[in-house]
Amino acid sequence: MSDFLLEIQKLELRYGAAVAVRDISLGVKRGQLVAVIGNNGAGKSSMVRGATGLVRPSGGKVYFRGEDTTALSADRKAARGLVMVPEGRLLFPDQTVEDNLILGAYLHGGLKSQASRAALQKVLELFPRLRERMQQQAGSLSGGEQQMLAIARGLMAQPELLVIDEVSLGLAPKIVDQLMKVLTALNRQGLTILLVEQLASYALTIADYGFVVANGRIAHQGPSATLLRNPDVIDVFLGKKKSPTLTTKPKE
Repeated sequence: MSDFLLEIQKLELRYGAAVAVRDISLGVKRGQLVAVIGNNGAGKSSMVRGATGLVRPSGGKVYFRGEDTTALSADRKAARGLVMVPEGRLLFPDQTVEDNLILGAYLHGGLKSQASRAALQKVLELFPRLRERMQQQAGSLSGGEQQMLAIARGLMAQPELLVIDEVSLGLAPKIVDQLMKVLTALNRQGLTILLVEQLASYALTIADYGFVVANGRIAHQGPSATLLRNPDVIDVFLGKKKSPTLTTKPKE
């Protein structure tokens, strides 16, 4: 039996004649926080879209909990516990914060189940600002609040593995710090997380393990602390700046 909760094997993804992902293989073990870093256009987002069912892979396999889920749609994968918070948040802007959260729980009958009501209380504890804005339209929230709502909506689906694509997009460093600390706390509570992020220093600081994607392929991989010291990764992604002052998650 595989050690991996999510395992991607030789994934290929095409958009017409263009190949976005070439022969990518990676795995996420239960309880890990894994970072996928790379520049814009590297293929990071395409890879996780293929893994979560938003785009049909043109080659390779995707296994979740040991089951071949390659051909399953995104909603069927979400029902199994593989849930994605997409790049750009993709909220329902004309709906209230509360409605967006309820929609996140639609696979579990909205708020009819006790588990969904418990999930709602948990996300409001994580993001108390959302509690204050429950009847406010999602489109009127600040960028940081919208990202909080997008993560909270994903958590309402009661994921076993949460995939988050570009959590920092368009946000001030202070807000990114706050969100990274929330992800660290969720992982310490037992949630497995796959974080796709262009800001490599933030992602690697909180992750257990990292993959570097370049030109649709895995260019480097290893424990995040090792990647943070890798000269190639430093030159391309980190430059001469120091990593952000986040508390690095202790490795087991």
